[in-house]
Amino acid sequence: MKATATLAYSSKFINRNYRIKVSGVDGQGNKVHKLVGVRGIIELIGIEMLNKLLKRAVNCLEDVCVCKLRRGLKVSFYNK
Repeated sequence: MKATATLAYSSKFINRNYRIKVSGVDGQGNKVHKLVGVRGIIELIGIEMLNKLLKRAVNCLEDVCVCKLRRGLKVSFYNK
């Protein structure tokens, strides 16, 4: 049985501190350019990848942390 992954940070913390914008091409080949919440980003990239990107965004000292994925997505974390 596969173990379920959990978020490293609570969704309350993420929504309070960041605006998340996704642009590029999703898994079905549709173009995406929109603001998403925690649930939307989990549907696009999964919990494990979200934890990696959140760790990177929390350690970033700039106003925006841009993460580009090989699959064609660009995820931007804007500090509030």
